Formats: sequence, C-alpha cells, structure tokens
Amino acid sequence: MKKHLYLILLIGLFSCKKGVKKSELIIVEKPKIIQKFGYIFNNYKVIEDTVKKNETFGSLLDKNHVENPLINKIVVNTKKTFDIARQLRVGKPYTILVSKDSLEKAQVFIYEPNKVEYVVFDFKDSISAYIGRKEIKTILKSASGEITTNLSNAIDEQGLNYNVTYALSDIYAWTIDFFHLQKGDKFKVIYEEKFINDTLSIGIGEIKAAYFEHNKKSFYAFKYMSDSVSNIPEYYDEKANNLRRTFLKAPLKFSNRISSRYNLKRRIKHYGNKIKAHKGTDFPSPIGTPIISTANGKVVKSAYKRRGNGNFVKIKHSNTYSTQYLHMKKRKVKVGDYVKQGDVIGWIGMTGSTSGPHVCYRFWKNGKQVDPFRQKLPSVELMKKEVKPKYLEFIKSIKAEVDSIKFFESKIDEIPIMYSKVNTKKN
Repeated sequence: MKKHLYLILLIGLFSCKKGVKKSELIIVEKPKIIQKFGYIFNNYKVIEDTVKKNETFGSLLDKNHVENPLINKIVVNTKKTFDIARQLRVGKPYTILVSKDSLEKAQVFIYEPNKVEYVVFDFKDSISAYIGRKEIKTILKSASGEITTNLSNAIDEQGLNYNVTYALSDIYAWTIDFFHLQKGDKFKVIYEEKFINDTLSIGIGEIKAAYFEHNKKSFYAFKYMSDSVSNIPEYYDEKANNLRRTFLKAPLKFSNRISSRYNLKRRIKHYGNKIKAHKGTDFPSPIGTPIISTANGKVVKSAYKRRGNGNFVKIKHSNTYSTQYLHMKKRKVKVGDYVKQGDVIGWIGMTGSTSGPHVCYRFWKNGKQVDPFRQKLPSVELMKKEVKPKYLEFIKSIKAEVDSIKFFESKIDEIPIMYSKVNTKKN
C-alpha cells in the first residue's frame, strides 16, 4: 500500500436480502503536494498563464484584487532587482498565487523572462523580490551520422539539437571546408545537452570530443585546457595539434556552399560572359546574414564604391596577410577599428556589381591576391612539450569511447551535473 494513503474507513453495509453485514474498505488518498518556485501551491489558488497583448503588471494584479498604491509600491521597491513594469513581455509565462480566503487577493507574482530564470515578487506581508534559476540537468550524449546533402540535414536526421551543427562547424572551422562536404563524409560527437524538468531542452553544453571523416581523412577533436594561465580550453587532435588556425576557412558563421571560387579565367555573365579574373571567393547567403572577420586585425578600409565593391571592408592582419569583404548591405566597422577573429564586421547585401546576395572574400599574401584555400596558413602556438604527455593520457579513454561509437548510433548517459535553484524560499 502506498505511504501517502493514510485514511481507512470501515463502512457497514447491510444486504436487504440476506441481512448480512459487509465491510468495505474505502481508501482516501492524501492530496499530492505540489511545490514550484519554492512555494507549496496547495496553499494557494494558482493562476498560470502567459502575458497577453496590452496586459501590464498592474492590470494583472488589479484583476486579482491588489490596490494601485500597493502595485506602485511593489514596482518601485523591486526596480533594482527586476524592472517588471518595463521588462514584462507578451508571450512570457507568469504565475499568480492567490489567497484561498474570501478576499482572493494575489500574494505572489512569478514571472519567467526566459527558460531558466524566474523572478519572484512576494508581497504577502512585506515586499521582496529575487531572481531564481530552475534546476538544470546536464545529460551526456553521443551520436553519429553520415553526410548525404549537408551537415545540417545529417544532424536533423539523427534528431539532434540543431546547435550541434554550429558547434561542430566552429570546432572544425579551421581544418575542414564545410562548404565542400562530400556525400559519404561521416561524423561522431560526444556532447552535453541541458534540460529543465528532464524533458525541456534549453540547448547544448560542451562538445567533449568529436570525429569527422572528410575526403576519407580522419579529424579528431578533444577539448582540453593546456594553459592554466589563460584558462581557455582549446580543441586538439589525437597528436596534440591545435585545430585552430590564425584564419577561419570562411567569413560566414555557417553555410552550405561557395558559388564561385578564385579563378583567373572565369567567364562572368555580369560582364557579358567575358573572361575576367575573379580574385575572390563568393559565399552566397540571404541578405542580412552576418559577415565575420576571418582573423584578428586592424580595419584599413571601410568604404562604399558604387561600381565593383559596393560596401566593403579591408582588414590588415599582419605584414603578410590582409583580407577584404565586398558587397555588404551595411558595414559595422570603421577605419582604425581592431577586430578579433569571428567579430561581425557587416552584413550580406547586393551593393556594387553583383547579381545576387553574397560576400566576395578576397585574400592577400605579401601584397598579392591569392586563393585562400591553397595557402598553408600558420597555426596558433603549439602545445607545450611538458603538457603533451598529460594531454595524451587524458584523451586515451575518451578516444576509445569515440572509436567505439558505431555510425548512425545515438546513445544517452546521465551524468551528475546539476545546477540548483538559488535564492529560493519555501512557503
């Protein structure tokens, strides 16, 4: 018998025909305690809804018998914690805890600005407010797949969180040309996914390890912090080589193709199908797509030319290398700005001489325009010799786990990583 069953009543029933007394057990179930946001909901009348158009904090409390002077006092006294009057948004969920007496007056207002955080306004006796965080469970997952069209589709076919696509493209941005993935390329990945209430995914955490088979070549990636001073983890391969390079492969965060490569004998329809050297690489993408700097450097040109370049930016990365980005809808940086690798410097457009939305990416080495995909670009600082043995020992078991994953296999393992609620009351 369940522990929460606490009341057993014996009721005597008499049969009219036989006059026989019968006893029947009636089991009354104890009410289930519902506790959320640190409050026992059983003690209140609970109203759960989402903010509708034209609703305000004041109107929501007014409907639940809270007077205007108190509403104003709540807003003023809690403004430093969370400005609910300004930050209430349509579509966001809220909970109101109302007294069960005849007054049916709201006593607690709980607002959820995002999936993880919630803001509690408690005005039962005195006024207080605090921001809490829901308990987050991190699950370690592993998966694999094969490229049939592109990485996004392969991820989708496995039912994986779409952010895995972006994470993998970031990790391999320096070593794999994601614009020329081939049918039959394969991947494996071990990653974290975060959940609320065990079912609601709120995104992925770390990519612990990955494997990519591209053009029949193997590319491992293991996350490791080799420098305790910088305290920044990097991804290394099975031989302790840093996967990061001084230049990204492309000026877009993620895309599926290149429409035109560096070609000195290309025929261009825009110029009457004449042979005209194309000294850039064209990356098509919808108008407004962010364009990023492929390396650290200083902006030396940021201008507009009606013909040719349109809105463009040129960045000097060193005395050896420079890059240029053409046909922007809008430029974000100006001459003299220092940009870091991955910073947004503008947005895809169709300015200048172009027949479609794209960015023409140009690359200079020693003052000469070259094909970036044919350059052996420098890598970042090598792992220190004294750290390498520790790293190789560290990845031994992880590599074995990656190798044991069969292609097209997905599995989930719970790992004991929990992020607990903070500033939580119990009432």
